[in-house]
Amino acid sequence: MFLKYLKWKQAFVPKGYVSASEIGNEIAQNKMFMQGTDKKGQPIAVVFGARHFTCKGDEFKRFLVFSLDKLCSRIPDDGPEKFTIIGDLKGYGYRNSDVRGYLAALSILQDYYPERLGKVLVINAPNIFMTLWKIICPFIDKNTRNKIVFVDNKRTKATLLEEIDECQLPEIYGGKLQLVPIQDC
Repeated sequence: MFLKYLKWKQAFVPKGYVSASEIGNEIAQNKMFMQGTDKKGQPIAVVFGARHFTCKGDEFKRFLVFSLDKLCSRIPDDGPEKFTIIGDLKGYGYRNSDVRGYLAALSILQDYYPERLGKVLVINAPNIFMTLWKIICPFIDKNTRNKIVFVDNKRTKATLLEEIDECQLPEIYGGKLQLVPIQDC
């Protein structure tokens, strides 16, 4: 698996990293933010699904690699080698439904960043996303699927506080931290 990763990384990211200048359209969507850490010491990213729009070519894949590399660089040496994602789908609609992009993202995550995902907390999931989820779900391996938690809208803050201390939780969810755009980390 490691050799497969190295071969892919050399081909897809020949410089060894993705620069912000290569993914300007994705960054301009202002859809991903870095936060503190969860109760296990894992770095947190907040992703706003309603800010994602289908893009042509490999830019979204490069944005994903850029983001995952940023997240992985924040993993402490002495803790679990995983990260947590808060996926906020408030305002998500048809225009954000990028099945190809989501499948590419899952493939990159599963194939080239295996076992890095600790948990995804999906909040504010509308019906259209749940329909899309039924289409995508069979393409996700069972281990990854078990890490995805759909949070009841009435218990959002309480559920997030089970995983994240208030001092590490974004202000928009009742915590103390301001959101930091991924490119500023």
